[in-house]
Amino acid sequence: MYFDQRDFDIKCEWGLPGIEHLSPYSDVIIIVDVLSFSTCVDVAVGNGAPVYPYRWRDGTAEAFTASIGGVLARSRWQAQGGYSLSPVSLLGIPFGTRLVLPSPNGSALSTATGHLPTFAGCLRNARAVATAAEQIGKRISVIPAGEKWPDGNLRPAIEDLIGASAIISHLSGRRSPEAEVAVAAFTSVQSHLLQTLQQCGSGREMIDIGFGSDIDLAVALNQSNCAPLLREGAYTSG
Repeated sequence: MYFDQRDFDIKCEWGLPGIEHLSPYSDVIIIVDVLSFSTCVDVAVGNGAPVYPYRWRDGTAEAFTASIGGVLARSRWQAQGGYSLSPVSLLGIPFGTRLVLPSPNGSALSTATGHLPTFAGCLRNARAVATAAEQIGKRISVIPAGEKWPDGNLRPAIEDLIGASAIISHLSGRRSPEAEVAVAAFTSVQSHLLQTLQQCGSGREMIDIGFGSDIDLAVALNQSNCAPLLREGAYTSG
């Protein structure tokens, strides 16, 4: 009861434990994975391509993809010019393509929210997702996904905190202290988002491995009107 933020309308907590603690007191969940999953979903769904989140490195992904007549996205390193967890790779995805998108963070969290309405939020669609979530309910939980350390433990990632706080800044209602602190984080870097994401740990890694253009795409604050909502296993336009 100490960590469920039940007394507040707008809540914020990290990863799977955040979903587990906040879900019983939520009308809506928003998953935030800025430099990969959520921005991929925004780009694909914005092009009219539904996105099916799937368990990471699950051997059944190929069979599932075939069963829905879809296309399986790969990791950034395996894609070889195809669709991947690089948002830039999805800019030209055709309308109607059924994209199966495994990821260790955003997809895993998307499959853990149960019956609750679930959105994929990022910097690009922060305002649009906040508006759509408020049309469903007033108790809204924003979940920054974070990354994983090599030992599998959660690594809080500031890009996801910033994305979560950008969304929270557009939500009305009584904020938990955790949500208030998140908004303060966004306010402190709003004027230099690109520089912040380029210089944080995740951004430096992406630039080093040749995916700096994904950061440029991800920081386009409120440039998308897409509010991807998870329905019947797929994110589609809300």
